[in-house]
Amino acid sequence: MSTTNAPRPAATHPTAAAPPSAPGPEQPRLTGRLKLVLAVLLVAQFMLAVDFSILNVALPTIGRGLGFSLAGLQWIATAFALSAAGFTLFLGRIGDLAGRKKMFIGSIALLGLSSLVGGLATTPGVLLAARVAQGLATAAATPAGLALLTTAFPEGPLRQKALGVNGALMSAGFTTGAILGGALTDLLSWRWSFFLNVPVALAVVVIAPAVITESRPAHRPRLDLPGALTVTGGLLAFVYGLTQAGEHGWTSAHAVTGLAAGVLLLAGFFLIERQVAQPLVPLRVLGRRNVAWGNVLGLLAFVTETSLVYLLTLYLQETLGFSPLAAGATFGVLGAGTVAGGLLAPRVIARTSLLTALVGGGLLQAAGTAALLFLGTTTGASLALLLPATFIGGIGNMLVIVGFMVTATSGLPDAEQGLATGLASMSQQVGITMGTPIMSAVVTATTAGATTPAAIHHGVTTAIAVNASLVLLGATAAAAFLRPRSRRPAAGQNRWPGERPAR
Repeated sequence: MSTTNAPRPAATHPTAAAPPSAPGPEQPRLTGRLKLVLAVLLVAQFMLAVDFSILNVALPTIGRGLGFSLAGLQWIATAFALSAAGFTLFLGRIGDLAGRKKMFIGSIALLGLSSLVGGLATTPGVLLAARVAQGLATAAATPAGLALLTTAFPEGPLRQKALGVNGALMSAGFTTGAILGGALTDLLSWRWSFFLNVPVALAVVVIAPAVITESRPAHRPRLDLPGALTVTGGLLAFVYGLTQAGEHGWTSAHAVTGLAAGVLLLAGFFLIERQVAQPLVPLRVLGRRNVAWGNVLGLLAFVTETSLVYLLTLYLQETLGFSPLAAGATFGVLGAGTVAGGLLAPRVIARTSLLTALVGGGLLQAAGTAALLFLGTTTGASLALLLPATFIGGIGNMLVIVGFMVTATSGLPDAEQGLATGLASMSQQVGITMGTPIMSAVVTATTAGATTPAAIHHGVTTAIAVNASLVLLGATAAAAFLRPRSRRPAAGQNRWPGERPAR
């Protein structure tokens, strides 16, 4: 573990300045090379986040252009989500074996190629194949990029700042995707939602080999194939069940079958991990409070904020009558809040603790979300409430996301960073994927098939109440399970990451 977080030795006389000949350990600085590494990784991660939402508002236009049936239209989003969420942990371990730099550059190249194919597609089959390839590229690039970031920046303030900016851009990328998707569809063509990736991916592939250092564990573990197959199959089945629940309701045969199969396969995965010599996910790592509960909080953070974008899109277009472009532009305030929260989070963590960021951020997000329960059906009054509420909620959400990233990847050696970032990436991908189907199912159950503006408004506010409750659940879990057990750890025992030293 890095020693950059170690407290400075106490001076004999508290009021005396430390002598020049005996300064405390210097904090690492952000060198020019590290800035370039950070820029390359952040650009790639931002692009990956944009891809999650850039096609959402363009789906009806794509359907008309390529001849998708109404039932088949959802697969443009589902094909990407299934592969992105289902293969993250598996491909994260492949990156540990093959080299994270190789995996990162190769997956970004695949993203650029598949985006080009998607932009040129003339049939539904080609477009869906491109979306699957984009999802696989995202599943490989996200954990590899995070592992490269956490191994390039030593644990402590420098890593916290890097993860803060990374989290801000990831969350802002999701919001930016909605804005860009509406603008490109209205002003140019939906195909530019794909083409936009090509030059960015090309630039990353050209620059990354020269600035990023290869990273892999010192001892290459064997691939736990039974564990990889069961966790991938379980995630695919579970995410499929959720998407079907959002589309057809929780009692539909496809939803029930998918969810049941997912639960059984994931249960089998944990049984396998207890038996194999070199498990894909060592249970001792999941036994760490910061890893286990950090990922739970991250999952809830992504479930709630990304699904809120869906709910507000539905409200703005179906209740207030906004165009896709106007609805997307409205989320610019939310994006500004997430950027502000990402930049603020490292300072909050440094001056207080990770627990303060997680609990305080959750309460702030819950307050912003709960305020949206008072949205009405008139444009002026609704925007006067929606804009500041989403800005505040965005700040709170980013405090939680950065806190989750730091918590779930701290206190681990470089050899386990691939696993830790793979778990964090999986929580992120699954959370983004789960949120919309869950909230869609709530809206569907509340409206009972009615599509009037008043019915949509009622369904959306009900789902917002569920959303705010989940945020509060996360803040409560953080306060209950991540509170430091002791102010004074035993000799040789590390403090939980973010805990301030006892005075």
